[in-house]
Amino acid sequence: MRQAAIERDTKETQIRVELNLDGTGVYDVRTGVGFLDHMLEQLSRHSLIDLTLRGVGDLHVDHHHITEDSGIVIGQAVARALGERKGITRYGQALIPMDETLTRVALDLSGRPYLVWKVAFTRDKLGEMDTELFREWFQAFAQAAGATLHVETLYGENNHHIVESCFKGLARALRQAVEIDPRRGGDVPSTKGVLGGGA
Repeated sequence: MRQAAIERDTKETQIRVELNLDGTGVYDVRTGVGFLDHMLEQLSRHSLIDLTLRGVGDLHVDHHHITEDSGIVIGQAVARALGERKGITRYGQALIPMDETLTRVALDLSGRPYLVWKVAFTRDKLGEMDTELFREWFQAFAQAAGATLHVETLYGENNHHIVESCFKGLARALRQAVEIDPRRGGDVPSTKGVLGGGA
């Protein structure tokens, strides 16, 4: 089983995550930010990655640190669970409709972190969260997971639908990318024989 546990303890946040890439989408998430919990639950459910996360942070300041650091820790756990990334499909993509919204997500577990974010919001907040923080979460995740990640909302009006389609799109793309490809025979999916650093 490809599993990992990560702890991050700073003056701003204390977060622990346990993750199983070969799970069934069972989740238990508590960050203290309701909307963030809802999005991370979507990520787990639709990727079939089991996720347990406990996080506390300086919410009296704002939600920036708990949002960013949860992205870091989940990304680190994905990277650790993948190990040398042998045998994985590596690439994943999803086109997610949610009522009037359509979002496209493409993912490469290349070991090279990069985020392209083409998502616009018309509201400053969803629940208690600043909408600008969603980009911070995806950036933190891509960096820590070693993922090239493209997220683009093609169209949409409802801000809740827009951000939820982004997380569901990542979930579905991640589900594809972490799958073991039986035709690879355990090889790293790169002509260089290693992922990362231009592979």
